[in-house]
Amino acid sequence: MKFGLGQPFRRVEDLRFITGTGRFTDDIHYEGELFAAVVRAPVAHGVLNGVDVSAAREMEEVLAVYTADDLAADGIGALPVIIVLDHVSGEKMPLPAHTLLAAGKVRYLGEPVAFVVATSARAAQDAAEAVMLDIDDLPTVVEPASALAPDAPELFEEAPGNLALHWRLGEIDAADAALKASARVVEVELINNRIVVSSMEPRNAIGLYEAEAGQFTLVTGSQGSHMIRDFMFEGVFGLPADRLRVITPDVGGGFGMKAIPYPEQALVLYAARKLGRPVRWQSSRAEAFLSDTQGRDNASKAWLGLDAENRFTALKVETLASAGGALSAFGVYCPTLSGPPMAPGVYKIPVVATDVRIAYTNNAPIDAYRGAGRPEAAYLIERLVDKAAREIGIGPDALRALNMIPPEEMPHRTATGVTYDSGDFVRVMHRAMEEADWAGFPARRAASDGTLRGIGLAYYIERTGVPGKEGARVEIAADGAVTVHVGTQSTGQGHETTYVQMTAEALGLDPARITVKTGDTAHPIPSAGGTVASRSMVHGGGALKLAAGALLAKASQAAAKLLEVDERELDFDEGLFRVPGTNRHVGIVDVAAKVGGLEGVGDFEQMIGTFPNGAHICEVAVDPETGLIAVERYTVVDDFGRTLNPLVLSGQVHGGIAQGIGQAMTERTVYDPETGQMLSGSFMDYGLPRADDLPFFSVTTQNTPCTTNPLGIKGAGEAGAIGAPPAFVNAVVDALSDLGITHLDMPLTPSRVWEAVQAARG
Repeated sequence: MKFGLGQPFRRVEDLRFITGTGRFTDDIHYEGELFAAVVRAPVAHGVLNGVDVSAAREMEEVLAVYTADDLAADGIGALPVIIVLDHVSGEKMPLPAHTLLAAGKVRYLGEPVAFVVATSARAAQDAAEAVMLDIDDLPTVVEPASALAPDAPELFEEAPGNLALHWRLGEIDAADAALKASARVVEVELINNRIVVSSMEPRNAIGLYEAEAGQFTLVTGSQGSHMIRDFMFEGVFGLPADRLRVITPDVGGGFGMKAIPYPEQALVLYAARKLGRPVRWQSSRAEAFLSDTQGRDNASKAWLGLDAENRFTALKVETLASAGGALSAFGVYCPTLSGPPMAPGVYKIPVVATDVRIAYTNNAPIDAYRGAGRPEAAYLIERLVDKAAREIGIGPDALRALNMIPPEEMPHRTATGVTYDSGDFVRVMHRAMEEADWAGFPARRAASDGTLRGIGLAYYIERTGVPGKEGARVEIAADGAVTVHVGTQSTGQGHETTYVQMTAEALGLDPARITVKTGDTAHPIPSAGGTVASRSMVHGGGALKLAAGALLAKASQAAAKLLEVDERELDFDEGLFRVPGTNRHVGIVDVAAKVGGLEGVGDFEQMIGTFPNGAHICEVAVDPETGLIAVERYTVVDDFGRTLNPLVLSGQVHGGIAQGIGQAMTERTVYDPETGQMLSGSFMDYGLPRADDLPFFSVTTQNTPCTTNPLGIKGAGEAGAIGAPPAFVNAVVDALSDLGITHLDMPLTPSRVWEAVQAARG
């Protein structure tokens, strides 16, 4: 089919985006709306003695200024912690309240302290600046190791020693014994740097309240309107979830950061109920640097054992991770349930153990960022394997091939309890090496003009599609219009295009007939889990397949009656029900018109993950006199099970590579260790990658169909960000290896590279 799955069908949503006709939260307005501003903590740690709002309340246009005392008086609760685990000792992890506004103490720079509402945005901001805070400064800790030190200042009484969680996967004693028995042990110590998410559209929220019905409406950029409603409303307001409708229009980027509830989303609802008028809040870019959840931020030591034949024997990992100054919804998920189970990567490692300690620190809360734990796992094992190959003196591809899980052993259960269903890792790696002209690199290196050239290989695997359900509804109206309702939320990925393609293929219809609707809890779908963990096509696609099938079943029954034949006699193709051997037929659109419309509902559940994997090869040139790195070639071969749309797929991979290289080369979130003040709080100081930092990417697939998903697909949205950091760092280390440099921590900024070169030269 011309527009069917597997075809490079152009994105249907792009026209409105490039012509400025997209509809984002800030484009939506309501009669009588008010404007809100947040008073944020100017220090990272301190006792909050008082909040003087008297001057602000007296200012012209100001209708209200709320503090934690006001919220407590009205019974407003705290934000939820979705992932709660036990300490390795069996004790429950502490759950300090994540209140909407600071009460008693402030624990990170930018923490909300008061909420101002006025008739204009300017007036609200002016009044926010008039609120006086009485804060006694306290010492700060911004790194996990410092926070867990015996004399560290304590953030929460409920968490002695700032320990949010001590968690373990596997048996440390068994790993130690296996390492001791190994012929060789390779060790790395590395940092996964803290990342500011920097979505194109900053966070926002509009709250509305209908007093007569007692009904709330929240309009907000999110990664799933149902997720925000279900996570936040009952816990914060103590009311049934059906009292809140959440609407998410177009969204300009999320990357995990917009999957969770934030104080401002609840505060606009609270203020709307108190004042009886719509209340809107829009983050500034400066606020985003301070108050959005941030990503990564952990440090690890890892040991890899090898036997006399260079086969891996054991892997042991010790990780210190930051929770930030408040425990976010999924704050403990990334360094525990997400990353460590994927620690073995694609390798046969019989013994694996990971010990994780998560600390409260005086900086922004940590939560999911593209890949959410899997990039950290891939970075760690791929840096270890590369270092092992260098120490042994064999090719990095040869050591990988020797230890990769072969396809004939699929499904394969790893030492961490994860079962890979499919994959041919050696084949994918060799295909990538061919695409990258790995064999021709020595000649390119020899032709260098004074720069130091290096090539880096990394192989990633990730688990996508977290267990859960997703619903869909497909409708063909009597007038022939087709509407698809799904619960996953696009934040720029191109969901509309792929869902249109899937529906067009299933129903044999022109894509122009089809409209995709998402982002409204009032839409009639049986379940919705939102867009996280590359699950939209894995789960949403499965739900849409079921919904289209249900609609076709109804249409087939109706068509049989119209054609006066037994339903089993009908063929269906290209939108037509036909009676074989005759010219009798009826179109599915005509059937819908005859019966007053058709609909099908699907509720799809998948409890087993999918495992996309692939090889990244990065080629760099390093100027030793300046430390500047040029990424000259970049090649990826991925196994995504099945390609639904190569254009959309390549766009996702390209974006992920850019974010991965950004973390590895330029992005560095810096807090002053003495004061907790942010030193990289704008794009003048925080190094997002620019277009000229990146080359054109060569992206292709070598697919092995997934056996655990009915469409045969493996999630693809996060893959680029997982494979890129280790490939890039491995390439730079290769370029600098003749100087004796074996490791550099991300980001590999020019100053950091230059300093390493100077130190190596003596």
